[in-house]
Amino acid sequence: MSGALDELIRRHWWAAVATVCRLTSDLGAAEDAVQEACVVALEQWPSTGVPDNALGWLIGVARHKALDRLRREAVRGTKEAASMREASESGAGQDASPRAADTLSLVFLCCHPALDVSARVALTLRSVCGLSTGQIAAAFLVPEATMAKRLVRAKAKIRDARIPFRVPGSGELPHRLGAVLRVVYLVFTEGHMASRGDALVRGDLCDTAISLARGIAGLLPGEPEAMGLLALLLLTDARRAARSDDLGELVLLEDQDRRLWDAVMIAEGEAILEAALRKGRPGPYQLHAAIAACHSTASSAGRTDWRQIALLYAELIRYEPTGVVEANRAVALAMAEGPAAGLVILDALAHHPQLQCWAQLHIARAELLKRLGRHSEAIDVYSSALDLEPAPAARSFIARRIRELSS
Repeated sequence: MSGALDELIRRHWWAAVATVCRLTSDLGAAEDAVQEACVVALEQWPSTGVPDNALGWLIGVARHKALDRLRREAVRGTKEAASMREASESGAGQDASPRAADTLSLVFLCCHPALDVSARVALTLRSVCGLSTGQIAAAFLVPEATMAKRLVRAKAKIRDARIPFRVPGSGELPHRLGAVLRVVYLVFTEGHMASRGDALVRGDLCDTAISLARGIAGLLPGEPEAMGLLALLLLTDARRAARSDDLGELVLLEDQDRRLWDAVMIAEGEAILEAALRKGRPGPYQLHAAIAACHSTASSAGRTDWRQIALLYAELIRYEPTGVVEANRAVALAMAEGPAAGLVILDALAHHPQLQCWAQLHIARAELLKRLGRHSEAIDVYSSALDLEPAPAARSFIARRIRELSS
């Protein structure tokens, strides 16, 4: 029962935070209030049962918690607390039911250009997705205390600068789009390959990111990069059911049972991508989606057009000149021209100061060494990946590879 309740609360987290934030005009107070409401739910629901309208129940309790907190703050006599109380009480008579625009408003609030990029992503992971501070710190590779301070500063900046809780107008929206698309992409990435927890995939984050991408594409009909992001997420998430086996262990793309791929999602993703490409304004998300489409249109791993994928990654580097993109291009080259061709690039990237802490780079290198028959070297590189303490599914995969090579 506890696991089911936890999942239910996670599913309603972002909508509850968004609605309470609209009513109180204080993101920090909204988060704290929803957190308290979740604690009450976990205490009461096992005995009383889950309400028919669980989201409405959470919003109602959280709203009262937020108002109580703001009234207590007002006792201190500060102008800030008084103004916050006035804002809360003026919103007390407003509609307390969740609105479709609330969730998008929350995303644009967290992705405001007044905030640093890292703060935007962290806030979205916390406020929209409900990740703990520890989980976000792990994703950023920083101590939890550092991330906690970063989140507090970002919320204070939103409050002090009175950044409005709303979806930007049509004139402002295009300038804010890039930051929002990036954050939605990173939210999906955390769900697609969870950095913490026993599960390989956090389906709730993937579903949330896809929902946000649909909302953004709806706000900007015909915007090719918004369409490209939505296509990318659909094409990638379509493989969810095949990415782990019955034991929950990682299954590489080349070994996946393609009959488990979601054909409806693939068809939708390909149609959206084709419509975006017809606009004649290419961008990074359209390129990412085109790479994903190369996989989804191949009837088998052996029929994948790896040369085309390598060319697409080479084009993507123009937009995203990062080691991660270069590493993916190296893997594509290895599949197209042989493992030695890709290993040359990955060996050079292995000394990159940031990529040294990226377990996926070490796993990719070890896979190519394995294919070349250099088993002892592969074991050493797999061990280096294990030292970085990747997620449980990845650890299990690495341990299995080391056992296979050792025997």
